[in-house]
Amino acid sequence: MKLRTPLDRNDLKIKKNYNVLEVGSGHNPTFVSNVIVERYIDDNTHRSEDAKIYPHQKFINSSGEDMPFKDKEFDYVICNQVLEHVEDPVKFVKEQERVAKRGYIETPSMIGELLFPKKSHKWVVLDIDGKLVLFEKNKMPGNYENNYGELFLNYLPYQSLIYRLLWFSEPSLMITRYEWEGSIDIIVNPEDEYYKSFFTKPWDRYMTEKLFPKRKLTKEIGKFVLALYYLTKTEIKKKIFKRRPILLREYLKINKSL
Repeated sequence: MKLRTPLDRNDLKIKKNYNVLEVGSGHNPTFVSNVIVERYIDDNTHRSEDAKIYPHQKFINSSGEDMPFKDKEFDYVICNQVLEHVEDPVKFVKEQERVAKRGYIETPSMIGELLFPKKSHKWVVLDIDGKLVLFEKNKMPGNYENNYGELFLNYLPYQSLIYRLLWFSEPSLMITRYEWEGSIDIIVNPEDEYYKSFFTKPWDRYMTEKLFPKRKLTKEIGKFVLALYYLTKTEIKKKIFKRRPILLREYLKINKSL
């Protein structure tokens, strides 16, 4: 079941003693992960850069749908920007449930996919009523050719403080963030008109407030203060802990020679 919507990937409920798996980390692995599963070593079709890894992590070359681990071998599994690519999302999600007790799934939201689409993305993902609802992108109306990623991904996050605060005060606006425990509620290509309408019809006020509930002024101020605090803490951590992953191909050369 869904536990919460984290502010970002650094806001996960991971204890220091957890055994952490990360599936499909690509060029942006999470430092706290102990084991990295990556299907593609040299093929960058599904990522924007060459694959990377931290030296302390163990690498497994495997598909996320069929991993060589025991049931519940891991305390936590991170799946960042992967689910929108897979051919069989139900099988993929069931495998996450099998190998881990809890975890985190992150994908672009529908708004994010419209603003900075990727041709390799098969699915558009929304969190509706605590369920991950996936709809095939080629079945949706909308213009996925105009890519504004240079503005919304590469420019504003580094130039605009207000824009960065927006990401933390509305963490589900551009990104679907889903922290779970035990099981994951997933619906793929819903036929039910309620879920289907979020992907195929203009959002009315009911639909908008369903995804982004109204907040009282006091709660809105609290959200802003929390976002400002979290942004400040994140920037301080970046300056103190300057961690940089290495290229996966270099990691494999080093470990092969040992």
